Amino acid sequence: MKEIRFHGRGGQGVVKSAQTIVQAIVETGSYAHFIPFFGVERRGSPVFGFLRIDDKDIRIKTQVYEPEVLVIMDDSLIGMNQTFQGITDECKIIINTNKPIEELNIPSKAKEVYAVNATKIALENIKVNIPNTAMLGAFAKVTELVEWNALKKQIKENFGKSNVTAAKIAYDQVKCISYQEGK
Repeated sequence: MKEIRFHGRGGQGVVKSAQTIVQAIVETGSYAHFIPFFGVERRGSPVFGFLRIDDKDIRIKTQVYEPEVLVIMDDSLIGMNQTFQGITDECKIIINTNKPIEELNIPSKAKEVYAVNATKIALENIKVNIPNTAMLGAFAKVTELVEWNALKKQIKENFGKSNVTAAKIAYDQVKCISYQEGK
């Protein structure tokens, strides 16, 4: 079973993007579920959720305490304690940012960190600051946990063609900004 944790802000599409992954996974014959967690339910407040993917039925319904993948949709969340809580040196971190790694204050135990400017991609392609579909493209490329064509189909059905374009651009532009071998 693969366990993923998403962090974002209300209005950035954290829940809808994770649900889109679930739909694409289920469509290809595997299993997935997403459990959102809301604090104060208002636009801009921190939101996170827990995604699990497996090739068999998933019965566990708890938080993800040690994510294998951490998706951060807003780099302003880096300073919050719970963002990196439980990461191991095996965790892949995918972050929406335009900052160099030196400015991100990523914990030293992070082995692989991937970055994409999903906000810029969203503003240029869908004309709103909702980076979720761009982050879906980055997620698909970095993790290979979801079949790309199934994900594109779900993005088109749920969000429209311009969001597929945003996802594809992020898929092509996401890059590893830190890789520490042997950690």
